[in-house]
Amino acid sequence: MTTQQDLAFPRPLTFVDVVIFCVQESQLKVLLIKRKPSDKLPNQPQWGLVGGFVDIDKDENLEATALRKLKEKTNVTSPYLEQLGSWGSRTRDPRGWSVTNVYFALISPEFASPLQHGGNAEDAQWVTIEGSGVKYALAFDHHEILETAITRLRNKVEYTSLPAYLMPNTFTMAELQKSYEVVLGRSLEKSAFRTRVLSTDLLEPIDDFKLGSNRPAQLYKIKNRANAVFFQRTFKPV
Repeated sequence: MTTQQDLAFPRPLTFVDVVIFCVQESQLKVLLIKRKPSDKLPNQPQWGLVGGFVDIDKDENLEATALRKLKEKTNVTSPYLEQLGSWGSRTRDPRGWSVTNVYFALISPEFASPLQHGGNAEDAQWVTIEGSGVKYALAFDHHEILETAITRLRNKVEYTSLPAYLMPNTFTMAELQKSYEVVLGRSLEKSAFRTRVLSTDLLEPIDDFKLGSNRPAQLYKIKNRANAVFFQRTFKPV
């Protein structure tokens, strides 16, 4: 049986990175970690995406690595997780030829804190998305990866129920619409949004209402968080 030690050819460094999105305070945010300074990574910005090496003893496949890193950093075990793509080159990491396999995840704000960090990280923060990126310079090619993830998310939100994964267990229709608007970066027409969402099998009303200054608002929950719902048309802006 061939072992890792028996392989005669050089092997690239193999990572998995996860772009973790959340909506907080009516803003789309991404989880970034701040790495400890290292002599092995000269001239690299300290902020970057959540990720790390594939553990060949623990991880059965790439998704298992992504779920492990997500669990370590957020303590969430089953969010929405989608493979985004792979990035690799001889120059992306000063330690040598490397490849990263990237996923993006969506989590509810109720799971967004407290943040955890360990290993080679000295801090972790939810950072607001500004346009197609963030205010920090990011290590390696993480700025390109983040931009790709933001584009993928916004494109899919136009015709799917992905913002439902950003919601708490129960929410109002207005809160769900706000989540869509935060991700898309534009306002949506209220009645058209409500009609579109209620025409699907996405939501289930619960026997409770949210009280506020106006009349009580019906609370809903997601019928099935395991699968996203697809809409036939994109959402109509105001």
